[in-house]
Amino acid sequence: MSDVLTNRVLNRTLLARQHLLERSTLGIAEMLEHLIGLQAQDVPPPFVALFSRLTDFDPNVVSAGLDDRSFVRITLMRGTIHLVTAQDALRIAPHVQPQLEKVPFRKGFHFGATVGMDPDDVRARGERLLGDEPIAAAELRKLAAAEWPDRDGQAMLQVLLYLLPVLQTPPRGKWKHNNRPVWARTEAWLGRPLDGSYPVDDLIERYLRAFGPATTMDMQAWSKLVGLKEVVERLGSRLRTYTDESGRTLYDVADGELADPDLPAPVRYLGWYDNALLSHKDRTRIVPEGLSISLASMSANRSAMLLDGYLAGLYIVRTEGDRATLELATAHGPLSRRDADAVEAEGLALLDFLEPDKTPTVEFVGTR
Repeated sequence: MSDVLTNRVLNRTLLARQHLLERSTLGIAEMLEHLIGLQAQDVPPPFVALFSRLTDFDPNVVSAGLDDRSFVRITLMRGTIHLVTAQDALRIAPHVQPQLEKVPFRKGFHFGATVGMDPDDVRARGERLLGDEPIAAAELRKLAAAEWPDRDGQAMLQVLLYLLPVLQTPPRGKWKHNNRPVWARTEAWLGRPLDGSYPVDDLIERYLRAFGPATTMDMQAWSKLVGLKEVVERLGSRLRTYTDESGRTLYDVADGELADPDLPAPVRYLGWYDNALLSHKDRTRIVPEGLSISLASMSANRSAMLLDGYLAGLYIVRTEGDRATLELATAHGPLSRRDADAVEAEGLALLDFLEPDKTPTVEFVGTR
């Protein structure tokens, strides 16, 4: 009979594997590869994510990596932009791309924008429009509108960004650079072909090292890949199994360590849509049941604050003049003095990182 893992064990184990229990001395590339990338739908989130996970994090190293093309911002898991190493871009994209290519031709995509279109024809014409040189999204939209005058130009831009393996080029994504997206073909930008030989088995094993133990439904929620039951069967002795409190089978790497449920968890601020929150079908290991905060409310740059290891508030950083203010809405009403002090201290540290030249303030603005 498999060991039963409590929610608290799963919580502390996730935090440990995400390097959210204590900051790590790993290099940025090592951390990106361990986490299999960081959510980067906007510019600040991966920087906040790395600040909360690394000691002595220098954001300019990320900028330099984007410039020398050792790091890239690319559409991967769940059709969202991730900051990854170039190596991961080339070896993960072949697994994800087939799923991305189905999105534009599903019923209802942009209100039926692609009805009657042949995917192979659209791909061929899109490859010609995009070419081998970077192109601004606005320019590509104009070309798409001219190529398909009977279709919506913005919709066709989105079709091409799903249909072709593309990435965003710098300066967008560099520290303090919120430029509009400029897109390039992944293989042309990196000067190397996609690596179709990389096993999906290895990718799922890496997922478990960063997010496990997990069910096959969790793996699918993270990746949107199919056939994962067959993957875990092939992994065989490389995995071991547990059971969660609801009786579901959890898979983990055979040498994976479980964290002590009594370990203290420090306050952590995450970048919005951090993968620590999004990479399980059952998110109760980090998002408590019945919470007044929904993940859907993490918009307009609002993101998660973890207290005792669980989502407990949403924050936003505002700047005005020489001041930077972190506004925090908590999930359960006023905090104890001890918790409030810890939340404020970590908030001030985040503001010092994000806005070092401004006077920092943390404001508690009620309950969400």
